[in-house]
Amino acid sequence: MDKKSNGYLLLIILLIRMAPSFPTTVNYVNPTLESMEYSVIRQKIVDSQFKCYERMNRAPPYKKKGLYCNRTWDGWLCWDDTPAGEYADQNCPDYFQDFDPTEIATKHCDKTGTWFRHPETNRTWSNYTRCNSFTNEKRKMVFIVYYMTIVGHVLSMISLLISLGIFFHFKSLSCQRITLHKNLFCSYVLNSVFTLAHLIAVVPDRELVQKDPISCKVLQFFHQYTMGCNYFWMLCEGIYLHTLIVVAVFAEEQRLHWYYLLGWGFPLVPASIHAVARARYFNDKCWISVDTYLLYIVHGPVMAALLVNFFFLLNIVRVLITKLRDTHRAESNMYMKAVRATLILVPLLGIQFVIFPWRPENKLAGEIYDYIMHILMHYQGLLVATIFCFFNGEVQGTLKRQWMQYKTQWGQRRRDHCSTRSTSYTATSITEVPVYLYHRDSNSEHLNGKYIHDSELVALKSGETSA
Repeated sequence: MDKKSNGYLLLIILLIRMAPSFPTTVNYVNPTLESMEYSVIRQKIVDSQFKCYERMNRAPPYKKKGLYCNRTWDGWLCWDDTPAGEYADQNCPDYFQDFDPTEIATKHCDKTGTWFRHPETNRTWSNYTRCNSFTNEKRKMVFIVYYMTIVGHVLSMISLLISLGIFFHFKSLSCQRITLHKNLFCSYVLNSVFTLAHLIAVVPDRELVQKDPISCKVLQFFHQYTMGCNYFWMLCEGIYLHTLIVVAVFAEEQRLHWYYLLGWGFPLVPASIHAVARARYFNDKCWISVDTYLLYIVHGPVMAALLVNFFFLLNIVRVLITKLRDTHRAESNMYMKAVRATLILVPLLGIQFVIFPWRPENKLAGEIYDYIMHILMHYQGLLVATIFCFFNGEVQGTLKRQWMQYKTQWGQRRRDHCSTRSTSYTATSITEVPVYLYHRDSNSEHLNGKYIHDSELVALKSGETSA
């Protein structure tokens, strides 16, 4: 794997290639399953050997001057003609569970033009020691990243669904900006759904991958499509904001049907082309391999969208800083808030993938980079929902008003209920007084009159309260 591959592709490469190799704690091994795995490994090696001999026969003869080692098949990999005194290298094979295909295998051609022989066996020897070095550490890292990814998408889905519920429930929040947020949040939710389905149902299930059902390829198609929708709705947010601040001079009304076409319609084109090309030219099992340039049919437009958003962000910051310099001091605070708000737009526009495009070659720095990028990628829905819904002043004000209205209505109903019960209890007490207690003495008349008067007061007071 190219160590300088784009950051947003890193998770796909790590999880798809290495997640099926997670260590397990199961002690019992099914002999049938073990034999099936052996036959799969053996078939892979046989296929590679056949392709190697085909390539060696078709390749032109070595034309450079000087001694060289002849092309050969060493039992696992195919090695081309190599000048004397040099090392040939290529990625490790993926035949075995404990091999890391991202590592490098080497073969040395000595100065005499013969392949290096191991001193103990005196047989030609290729160096595969790095293929399973640090494998346990890498598995542990991928194991952590795998579940961190699942938790991130689940939390993002929950927060996004709550945000969508708020946006759809309160009509007072309806505007073009919120409409774009709704579509972006929907694309996040759909992308999370298909990503989780792919990671949980396909990636760890080697038997399913070997069976290669059409359903897993359909799932991969929708996974690629929703990923494209996600990034192109980020582009729609960038276009809208750029038009609002830079072009239209804070004009609100824009035609949203073009945004729908770009956000939901355009990503269908590269996803469909990728599916057709994959089925014809690189029809691997479940389309799970990333060792093909056909992925750039989908990822190329995504990277272009991110670069355009990066330009929009820079231009927005430039315009706001210019206005900050040209305005009076009283207005400076407003524009400073606008600049800070623009910087908060980084996760909304996906700019973090442009700011940190390359993975460092240093081991520790590379691991830190991996964790940071995975957090930014898979918790991005949670971050965006938090910033643009839960921390939004307009949304908070609407929720506070709704809560106060609910408290007022609930308190009113409670007072009405208590008043009704008090009136009913007083009236019932009066009607239930036995007849023989009604004496014609002044004390009893005064007492009964007092009770009746009190009951009327209660009824009047309850009526006033209700009014």
